[in-house]
This record gives sequence, structure tokens and C-alpha cells, in this order.
Amino acid sequence: MKHDCFHAADILLPDLTITDGTRWSAVACDQYTAQPDYWEAADAFVGDTPSTLRVILPEVYLKEADVRIPAIREAMVDYLDEILECHPDSMILVDRTLADGKHRLGLVGMIDLEDYDYRPGADTLIRATEETVPERIPPRTIIRRGAPMELPHVMMLIDDAQKTVIEPLFENADSLPVVYDFDLMQNSGHLKGYLLDTEKQAEVLAALSALATSEVMEQKYNRQGLAPLLFAVGDGNHSLAAAKTCYEELKARMGDAARVHPMRYALCEVVNLYDASLEFEPIYRVFFNIDPMRVAEDFKAYCADLKGDSAPQTVRLSHGNYDEAVTIPHPVSTLAVGTVQNFVNDCLADGRYGDAEVDYIHGEDVALTLGSGDGALAFLFDGMKKEELFPTVIFDGSLPRKTFSMGHASDKRFYTEARRLG
Repeated sequence: MKHDCFHAADILLPDLTITDGTRWSAVACDQYTAQPDYWEAADAFVGDTPSTLRVILPEVYLKEADVRIPAIREAMVDYLDEILECHPDSMILVDRTLADGKHRLGLVGMIDLEDYDYRPGADTLIRATEETVPERIPPRTIIRRGAPMELPHVMMLIDDAQKTVIEPLFENADSLPVVYDFDLMQNSGHLKGYLLDTEKQAEVLAALSALATSEVMEQKYNRQGLAPLLFAVGDGNHSLAAAKTCYEELKARMGDAARVHPMRYALCEVVNLYDASLEFEPIYRVFFNIDPMRVAEDFKAYCADLKGDSAPQTVRLSHGNYDEAVTIPHPVSTLAVGTVQNFVNDCLADGRYGDAEVDYIHGEDVALTLGSGDGALAFLFDGMKKEELFPTVIFDGSLPRKTFSMGHASDKRFYTEARRLG
């Protein structure tokens, strides 16, 4: 099968011999949403220097969108006129040093939104990994709709255990032109990017095509007739869903003319699922404003009634001195987090616990501490293994929302490259 959903792009970058890269590059907008002090410190650090911070809307400020978006649009126009320079038909090889010193390797190019579908059960080459929450899409479409350029924090994953696509490019990286090389702000590591020549780009496309054949799909996932899955969205799914929404709106207005419009594509970074730096961490659930023992008994009864054919699972419930491992003998969901999330969804949908709320918590210690509070109950479970991601997306359609996290907030993708949208 010939793969054609990933392409070189006309990538925009500032002249980093005169623009401070550390101030230019800002972290993904959906990080530190409960820590305005992080963004205030970033704002103070950037000052009046050119920065991607001025052309994004951190989600901590979503309520100020009406005020901030006009300034963002104005900054975009200024940067396109005065700051950004075009690297035509480019792919950038990325070496990201994380805060802990590990290296994450990536490849920046653009994906074709015609090959992306975030809906459960999609069989496109590009699919969401987690449940897409419809109400999270409109704020992002407001930002993208009418914007003259885009900046990516979307990270795509490829299932490349043999490391055939990205890793070989680094064998001779020293011979490639360096387009950026700088420390990231607020102790977030280092970023270095190399420009790929046309020969290296051709190697990338050939290697990607080889991952998407029906023979490879059958070999990996032990089933015939599977629709090829090449890219699974690792980070930034709602931003990519917004890009898809804006493109579909454009098609509705322009018809076939939209197919040659820049909005058809979205800039992103591709990372190998098997990159040594990628560590999947579970995201636990904690119920609040409930009778913890009632919820615990209800959950056990719910699990006892399940008649699925997935492998048995264990979920730990914890509240103060109460701590119990609940076995689910016949789960419907492939993952324990799916079993918990289905229970959570049912509880919140029918309002059985009144003002109950659920929060999604990183870190076992934090979840246990919160679960020990009055009217709280923590649900803990084993995290998903890397090798389970693609099969789960293929066979279950998508993962429950907030199934896993790939690293800490400071490790997320920083906005660096840009691309014109009109």
C-alpha cells in the first residue's frame, strides 16, 4: 500500500541567530491549566521579545478568549511579516532532551486531515487514541478559524518496534543542516532540529509506507483484513479535532476547492511509540462528594454483573483505612481504566450520587491522599503498556478519556515551528 498521509511542509521559523530560541519556544497550551503562576512567569521571562507565547491561547486563560484572540491574530500577522522565514518542502528531525536528560526523537511534517477521523470505530490511517470530548473542540476551533498560521503541539505515534523510520535518520545527523539548537524555558530541557534533504525525506515516506501494509498489520495484530493504522494521536487530539472541524467547515463552503487549501493539512511531530524516553503513566480517578462505602459496594456489584470476554482485571479502591483490591472476572473493556470510566460515566449520567464529581489524577500518592478525604474514594489500577496502545485503538475504537499520560508537563511538545493557513 502506498502511504500518502504525511508530507513535507513549508515550515516557518524565525532567524534564530537574532531571535532568542529559549524565549521563542513555549510549552503546549493545555499544560499547567491549574497553575497560572507558570504562565505568569513565562510571560515575564519573554517580555517584549518574539515568542510563540504571543500567538497561542494558554487554556488557563480560556475565559479571556474574547479579549486575547484579537491580540493573538495581530501578533500572528506581525510575525508573518517581520519574524518568520519559510523553509519550503521541509521535514525537521527533532532531538528533544527532556528535563531528566533522556532524548526523545521526532520528525516534524504535516498530516492530511482527509486521512484523520477522531470518531470511535474509525478505520482511517490516522486515529484518535482517546475519547474525544465534543465540548472541548469549539474553543479550539474559535482560535484556529480565521487564523493566518498554525503552530503544532500535536504528537503522532507510530508503532515501529523495529525502529525503521526515525532512528536511522540520526545515524548521519551531524551531516544535516541544523535549524535550531537551544535550551527550553523554565528548565524544560533542550531542543535541536535538523533539516532533512529530499533523499532522507524519501526514505521516511518509504519506511512509513512499509508500516501500513495489510501484511504488516496482520503480522502485528494477528488478524486478517484490518484497515491500516499508521498514526495514533499521542498528544493534542482535541487540537487536531479542531483542525479537522475547521477543514470540514471549509469544504462545506468551498466544495472541491478546499482540497487544495492549506487548511487541509496540520503540522505535527511524529514520535516512535518505542522511543526509549516515552513512559506511559496511568491517570487515576477520584470520586468526591459521595458516600465512599456506598460507591465501593456499587462498583463491586457493577463489576460482578459484567459479561465481557476481556482478560480479568483488578482495581484498587481506597479511602482512609479502607483499601480493597476488586477483581473483575469478565470485563467488557480491554483495560481496567475502561471498566472504571464506564462506571464513572454511568454514575455521572444518571446523577445517582447527587453532586458527585470525578477528578483525573496523576501519581499514586496524590490519588491516595485525595481519596482519604471526607466524601472521597480513589480508584487505582495498573497503567497501560506501550504495546497495548495500537491494538486497543484498533479493536476497541479508542481508549477512555485520560487513560494515560506521556511524561510530565515540562516534557510536552513546545511550539517552535509554524505554517501558513491562508
